[in-house]
Amino acid sequence: MLMRRLGLETARIPHADRAGLLWLSRGALTARDGTLAFERNTERADNDPLDPGYYAIPLQGVSMILLGPGSTVSHDALRLLARQGTALAAVGEDGVRHYTAPPLIANRSGLARRQVRAWADPDKRLNIARLMYAWRFGTVLPHSDIKMLRGIEGARMKKSYKLIATQVGIKWHGRRYDRSQPTASDLPNQALNHVVSAVEAAAAIAVSATSTIPQLGFIHEDPGQSFVLDIADLYRTTVTIPAAFRAAKQAESPPYGNIERLARREAGRVLASEKVIPDMIERIKEMFENIDDPEDS
Repeated sequence: MLMRRLGLETARIPHADRAGLLWLSRGALTARDGTLAFERNTERADNDPLDPGYYAIPLQGVSMILLGPGSTVSHDALRLLARQGTALAAVGEDGVRHYTAPPLIANRSGLARRQVRAWADPDKRLNIARLMYAWRFGTVLPHSDIKMLRGIEGARMKKSYKLIATQVGIKWHGRRYDRSQPTASDLPNQALNHVVSAVEAAAAIAVSATSTIPQLGFIHEDPGQSFVLDIADLYRTTVTIPAAFRAAKQAESPPYGNIERLARREAGRVLASEKVIPDMIERIKEMFENIDDPEDS
């Protein structure tokens, strides 16, 4: 009651005015003097921007904290995050895995409402699917049947695999994947499996950051992460396949190397250098910007 009288519960900075994502790894996320702090005692890694030391975290200035390997989080830190509506996700190196994200952004539902309205309306749902295909292929496909659109996508993807393989300089014999024997595939297919997982993790981060609903996809339907798969597929020809084939090329050349490690590192490098996750977030916002929401009227 006292907090409400003082207005503290409504003092949160709107997410639209926050900086977005903050990446932290190899340290302890704790509470100190009523605010959030991050302490690093380990040596700085090559791909880590932070030196060892103590850092005060501008808690209300970010929408989501991505906590990487080698990190811990205290109970008091979680309490502060929840109070300020700042999300926290445990992720892999460079965001190539997405392990968990407590739903701490309870004051944002606009995008989710628009997503539901678009998903529930057959015409709007098809238009969103066509929009995603237009982003991928650079042209608006005239077809109004989702099965036909998926068939066109499959044919174009076969050509894309061959073209990118030629550009990178590897041999490509087609997409093959046996879930029971993932290492039985050739190097390009193994690399694709690992990079696909990395890009899907990036998409899961973007979906979590926008508080949209992962189950409600527009091209994918049955998986529990259908919308995540929709977003990841937007980057299949620009990020996923090129990164996987470059990793396979490295693995085929001296001093060779572990294909999973090479694929993860290449995926992480591309995700960071091309700012893929922020771009995914903007794509999600753009996807639903023309969907009417009764709350706006």
